[in-house]
Amino acid sequence: MPVRHDRTHPMDRRVRVQGQPVDSYPALSPEAERGSVRRVTVVGEEVLSRPCREVTEFGTPELSTLIDDMFLTMYVADGAGLAANQVGVGLRLFVYDCPDDHGIRHLGHIINPVLDLPEPGSRRLVDDFEGCLSVPGATVTVPRTDRAVVRGLDKDGNPLVIEGTGYFARCLQHETDHLLGHTYLDRLSKRDRKDAWRQMEDRRDDVFAQRAVKAASLGR
Repeated sequence: MPVRHDRTHPMDRRVRVQGQPVDSYPALSPEAERGSVRRVTVVGEEVLSRPCREVTEFGTPELSTLIDDMFLTMYVADGAGLAANQVGVGLRLFVYDCPDDHGIRHLGHIINPVLDLPEPGSRRLVDDFEGCLSVPGATVTVPRTDRAVVRGLDKDGNPLVIEGTGYFARCLQHETDHLLGHTYLDRLSKRDRKDAWRQMEDRRDDVFAQRAVKAASLGR
């Protein structure tokens, strides 16, 4: 999911890492500093359209490396969230570095997440523009609830509960959709889906070029 540039970019002094408040945090997370850039999959690739597998082994070097690489790949692609199948790995895992509507920066990863939305009578749907790193260059209005909770585990198998409002709630819903084998295109009308495909065809080359420039600027 791309960063929203008309909102506070995740450089705000108020920061929550893995759901816990911290005093400060670097612009580029320590995970990204250790990571390598991976190719971002594009809509139409089979790995994006099938449900991801549960992670069953925790605390492994392979899992830590995947998370590190996903963080760096997310930053290079100018994203606020990234699911594992977006780097070609069919596991239930996503990372995020995303602001909410109050300017609080939320960072972390979550494994085997289960999405918990408010009851229909208490939820508020918000129509807002949404994009996807796997649908490069396209942005379309998508309705999402303004609050969301995901429950899952960290890379060591410890339980996590991550709560989000506003744009961060949108991010949590978007990334959880990925792990179920869906992109935001699946939530669109036929007309809007065609519009998103047209946008992608027109802009994808520019997006890929921008990613290459950013990777080079980070020395990757």
